[in-house]
Amino acid sequence: MAVFQRLSRSRLLCTLHHHHHPLSNRFSHSIFPLLSPSSPTPTTPNPNPSTDSRIHLPISQYENFTSKFRFNSSVLLLQNACISTSSGIAEKEGGAPKTNGGDAGGSKKTGEVSWVDLYLPEKARPYAHLARLDKPIGTWLLAWPCFWSITLAAFPGNLPDIKMLTLFGCGALLLRGAGCTVNDLLDRDIDTKVERTKLRPIASGALTPFQGICFLGFQLLLGLGILLQLNNYSRVLGASSLLLVFSYPLMKRLTFWPQAYLGLTFNWGALLGWSAVRGSLDPAVVFPLYISGVFWTLVYDTIYAHQDKEDDMKVGVKSTALRFGDSTKEWVTGFGIACISSLALSGFYANIGWPFYASLAAASGQLAWQIFMVDLSCRADCNRKFVSNKWFGALIFSGILFGRLVS
Repeated sequence: MAVFQRLSRSRLLCTLHHHHHPLSNRFSHSIFPLLSPSSPTPTTPNPNPSTDSRIHLPISQYENFTSKFRFNSSVLLLQNACISTSSGIAEKEGGAPKTNGGDAGGSKKTGEVSWVDLYLPEKARPYAHLARLDKPIGTWLLAWPCFWSITLAAFPGNLPDIKMLTLFGCGALLLRGAGCTVNDLLDRDIDTKVERTKLRPIASGALTPFQGICFLGFQLLLGLGILLQLNNYSRVLGASSLLLVFSYPLMKRLTFWPQAYLGLTFNWGALLGWSAVRGSLDPAVVFPLYISGVFWTLVYDTIYAHQDKEDDMKVGVKSTALRFGDSTKEWVTGFGIACISSLALSGFYANIGWPFYASLAAASGQLAWQIFMVDLSCRADCNRKFVSNKWFGALIFSGILFGRLVS
């Protein structure tokens, strides 16, 4: 028993001193008073001088010691656990890795870590968060109308141009990043007042406005390199979209319909993809395709806007979520019907095969599920339904692809 008591005490004290715990000295005497050098020895004479007298305790005194040891050890372990947890949170909230806004360019106080925080150099993280590289849904929503148009422009029985799909995929990534940079530069004063956006890199101070402008120039330069790979008609058409990209962030200050303006901006690829393949536009095919994308954007971005409606009212910015209020589901249902109808009209004029209409029916079900199942009072559910739109885009793309192959 003496050996056990000494080992227990030494292990616990080593743990305390190893972590430089300020309570180590106090606990060493309060937990082990009977084993401390300063504690009085028992009054009963030791019958065997070669044996340590401190282990010869009455039963009641021994039980008191063991219960006290167990209780104080539990308290100490609980305190150590609390200290470890607190320091872990502090590390995520106050130091690296921090996501989308703080020192590392993070976005969430809770310390969610994305691949940007795990794999990119520390100095590159704020720029990656500024371009939303950790949130690819925006790139998908920008790329799908491009992919639809390129595939629809393919000649019957042929696969779409892989080179064009690759160029437009890279272009969507760059243009979406440039748009987010413009948005954060213009909205940096508003973003600090909105819970979801207050830790964005520029709003939080992780990047200066000048650094943001330099990064914007870099993205636009790369985008220009992609645009120059297209024909002259498409170069002019593509460059004209920059007016929409730069003016969109101002719309939330001017109108309750910024989501409609975003639709005009985000779906420009529906026009550009066709012209990149064919060298001109076929209005009967591409205009309904473009309009369908605008209505689709009105559906998903209105749902998305419900995440910020309380903050938007406080700071005085406008959105369709505030415009529609309790009638949101009726409005977005109408937009959804217009989206599907326009897609069907575009497919009809493109003489596309039956797989397109089968996929269109499946996509209609996905859109209906979003609209009728979303809880507009729950931010998390609004975000989940918004992100699910990548599958709507994929369904339409697969329908156009197989429809073109069999047409």
